[in-house]
Amino acid sequence: MIDLFSQNCPCCDSAKVDVRTRYTTQNNGTHPIYHCRSCDIYFSDTFATPMAGLRTPLSRIIEVLKARTEGQGLNATARIFGVSKKSIIDWEWRLSELKPALTLYGLCHQFLALVIEGDELYTKVHHNSAASESEGWTIVLMERSSRFLWELNCGAKDQTLFEEALQLLCKVIEQTQDLTLLTDGERRYGKILFAICHEVFRTGQPGRPAKRLRKGVRVRLKNKGSKKRPGRKRPKYQAPVPEHPETDTRIENAQIHANHVEAFNASLRRRNSAFRRKTNMYAKTRDNLQRTLDLQWLIHNFVRVHFTTKVVPAVKLGILEIGLSWMELFSIRYAF
Repeated sequence: MIDLFSQNCPCCDSAKVDVRTRYTTQNNGTHPIYHCRSCDIYFSDTFATPMAGLRTPLSRIIEVLKARTEGQGLNATARIFGVSKKSIIDWEWRLSELKPALTLYGLCHQFLALVIEGDELYTKVHHNSAASESEGWTIVLMERSSRFLWELNCGAKDQTLFEEALQLLCKVIEQTQDLTLLTDGERRYGKILFAICHEVFRTGQPGRPAKRLRKGVRVRLKNKGSKKRPGRKRPKYQAPVPEHPETDTRIENAQIHANHVEAFNASLRRRNSAFRRKTNMYAKTRDNLQRTLDLQWLIHNFVRVHFTTKVVPAVKLGILEIGLSWMELFSIRYAF
């Protein structure tokens, strides 16, 4: 199991390290200097962490980032706390770059059964354009019982955006015995998942063997809207792609919805100023929007106690025993 706070050598990953000396910073206390007996290098405990090279007190940085993750705009935060926008953006980038490491940490765990809801929300990027042309579409894949976010990624609403999200979902499928994906109206979730996560089912009959979703994987779609086609009636609940015959396909119709992720979308509009309605506070670039989403992903999954479950989502899912603090986030290395 990966140790988030390991002080092994960053060069050779050896545990044969000892404290050689200590140094004192102006605002962030005293830190040890380690020596690796295997490759004979010296390194600080802040090496390759968001804390490396920071001169501003961590307590003040945390206050600023808390305001940002609770919906304060970038300009307003800079005015209130008397810091430059460039500094705030730098601090957000430092934390957002932890997402790959913590995603890998989550994928190292085994799960018995997961129910994942998929949905999208939209904001403007750079200028006011048609929704179909914007890069502000954000895909959300949320585990229902724990409220853990597996994916929170933005871009143009095209094939690439869905493929990137479902590639991660395929890695989650490899770590669970039973996975159900529920969506409201968007068929590309099922079609793309089927394209990249299927297996050939051989029945012994002549002809080309049929393709099916992997055993234990279910996809359900709730058709929404009022489109009526003459001559045929579209079912309200359906499986948009073929499933494995040995998979238990029983799901109550009342359970086929994305209500929990819709509630998260509403909270994200309050907690991320780039998603405000009826304002000009939209993101300037796609990368900047993704930076704020990655920060929200970290705080939602590993720090903030969810108001419904009363625990941190990563704890509810079984990834952590207790939630992380802001100070601990700054102590995690970018790469293991």
